[in-house]
Amino acid sequence: MPLPLYLLALAVFAMGTSEFMLAGLLPDIASDLGVTVGTAGALTSAFAIGMIVGAPLMAALARHWPARSSLLGFVLVFSAAHALGAATSSFPVLCATRVIAALANAGFLAVALTTATTLAPADKKGRALAVLLSGTMVATIVGVPGGSALGALLGWRAAFWAVAVLCLPAAVGVLTGIPPRPVQENPADGPPLRAELAQLKSPRLLLIMLLGALVNAATFAGFTFLAPVVTDTAGLDELWISVVLVLFGAGSFLGVTVAGRLSDRRPGPVIAVCGPMLLVGWPTLAVLAHQPAALLTLAFVQGALSFALGGTLITRILYEAAGAPAMAGSYATAALNVGAAAGPLIAATTLGTALGDLGPLWASGLLVAAALLVALPARAVPAADRSREALR
Repeated sequence: MPLPLYLLALAVFAMGTSEFMLAGLLPDIASDLGVTVGTAGALTSAFAIGMIVGAPLMAALARHWPARSSLLGFVLVFSAAHALGAATSSFPVLCATRVIAALANAGFLAVALTTATTLAPADKKGRALAVLLSGTMVATIVGVPGGSALGALLGWRAAFWAVAVLCLPAAVGVLTGIPPRPVQENPADGPPLRAELAQLKSPRLLLIMLLGALVNAATFAGFTFLAPVVTDTAGLDELWISVVLVLFGAGSFLGVTVAGRLSDRRPGPVIAVCGPMLLVGWPTLAVLAHQPAALLTLAFVQGALSFALGGTLITRILYEAAGAPAMAGSYATAALNVGAAAGPLIAATTLGTALGDLGPLWASGLLVAAALLVALPARAVPAADRSREALR
């Protein structure tokens, strides 16, 4: 894979650190700003909502901009939003900065996903996306636990400042590693925006996007509220939150790496194996969470399964939306972040029930069950390209 892909992954690492580190910072943020943990969880949803709105909007605006300028601008806005978030004492302002950061992140990913697939051979989109998404996986292994530990030692604001600074070398990487050329040399070279948006009329594309949204909702429902499970249910010290996040991230890296090898030609086995295992895994984690050894083991397993399945679905969305070369990345981003927005909101409603801190894990299991029900009719809908049927 070409070097610019790894430079894009560096920026994705910074953004992934920000998106996922809230799982370890929510109690501290809630205490500092005088809100409940459930309310603080809305920060994850605010970010996801910004991604949902921003993905198609930013992709449409930037579809004929120079890729390097677009990516650089998005990274710098992302950094500035975190600096403002670190300085504020207002929860509504912090929510606003999360939306702004999400818009920048969405724009970056929409352009980066398209750029990544053009830098790789046509039959290796999955491999290219695995390299790009490895930035997120490394963030869950190193950046997210590091942010959580930094928050535990110095407060959540230090973690936000760290992300703001981390974006700067990523910006240098984009500036030096991406060629200074437009994504499309001439607007007439690609399909018009109306034609790209018309791809959303495809029943199969919509079903796979829905499947991706449900799987990501399950992932974020459980992941966002892992911190209280670690400290209250398992009875571990606060610093163990970072250990659990490292394990979840290590599993995620393994999962997306495997998906990158299989998602181009053999996505069916990934979906057929990971889906049912996820369905069993989340309730099992809820039942065994009070046992530290089981919690640590299942955090790794669930990370691997969630991101193997999620990474495969991203690739399938891009194949199904091949007729929308500039907008396909935004469709994948929007679908996954519909899930990222809905998951924590659904999970938060379970915290005040008899299930307590374990409610989000049960909610994850129900969301995976819904995803598997969606996968069944998806098999019967004709693929846009019969040679690459997404669920065969």
